[in-house]
Amino acid sequence: MTGRIMTARSSRLLLLILMVACSLFVSAAAAQQRKTVSTVGWLWYGAAPNGSLPTLESAVVDGLRELGYVEDKNLRLEYRYAQGRPEALADLARQLTAQNVDLILALGGDVVAAAKKATATIPIVMGVSEDPVRAMLVDSLARPGGNVTGVSFLSDELAGKRVEILGEIDPKLSRIKVLLNPAHFDNELRIIQKVAEKLNIQIQPLSLQRMDALETVLGTLSKDPPEALVVIPSHLTSVARVQIASTATKLRIPMISGWREFAEAGATASYGPDRVVMARRLAYYIDRILKGAKATDLPVELPAKFELVINLKTAKQIDLTIPPHVLARADRVIR
Repeated sequence: MTGRIMTARSSRLLLLILMVACSLFVSAAAAQQRKTVSTVGWLWYGAAPNGSLPTLESAVVDGLRELGYVEDKNLRLEYRYAQGRPEALADLARQLTAQNVDLILALGGDVVAAAKKATATIPIVMGVSEDPVRAMLVDSLARPGGNVTGVSFLSDELAGKRVEILGEIDPKLSRIKVLLNPAHFDNELRIIQKVAEKLNIQIQPLSLQRMDALETVLGTLSKDPPEALVVIPSHLTSVARVQIASTATKLRIPMISGWREFAEAGATASYGPDRVVMARRLAYYIDRILKGAKATDLPVELPAKFELVINLKTAKQIDLTIPPHVLARADRVIR
């Protein structure tokens, strides 16, 4: 009788131990699963995309996918949109830091600056077109020195080349307006002025500092149209590229800028880094940091590949003939 009681007690004890062990195993597995899902806060300057992601952002996601990251499986993307309002960036950055995301992805110098101001500990992967050292986003390209690293689409040396391309298209060119955001940290205007001086071309800067000033700036352009327009690429001018290119086309003004997206939006030409290739490199930085690397140990990359895009469709609309030798050098021709 006593043996049967002891056996029953032993069985119940064994069952209890098994239940506790099973519960601990399930909890550990759930905790492990939570650990393997990384959260990346993605701070946007513009509005939420209506449909598919824009080209640059899509390239980042494609790069992450190639590295084995799948949304809602092992990666969570927490988006915050500033709707084109720079004053909203600081609050949105604080929201992401309050959520204690694993990493913040920021495209655009003003976006990166807002994220950096919000946190000195959460890693920030940047994609910027200005000089990140001059903008005080990093200490140096080789040793970023803080919690920020990534890629820069900076191509100051190509700014003068764009003026030269316009000069090849129209050897009689004598007056160019340069549309820029003066808050953008680069040397492009200075370089453009030096090259233009050698080519006896007069330069007139035209400032655009906020999206709500775009209509006024385009009105100024319409009242006094130049012979050609150079748009210095920046986050702000990129967001406004369709309106700028449309105005230039209506005024029959040849327009050139530094990124392919401008030519695709209707500019006559673009010459600069392949930003899609660079955007895919952002995925590399995200992967390295999520796997334990420190931002300060990852050098900032600069572009190594450049492309000339000619929009023949726009050229025809403004009755502009692109010389054969310029077309022959184009990496892509939009017809």
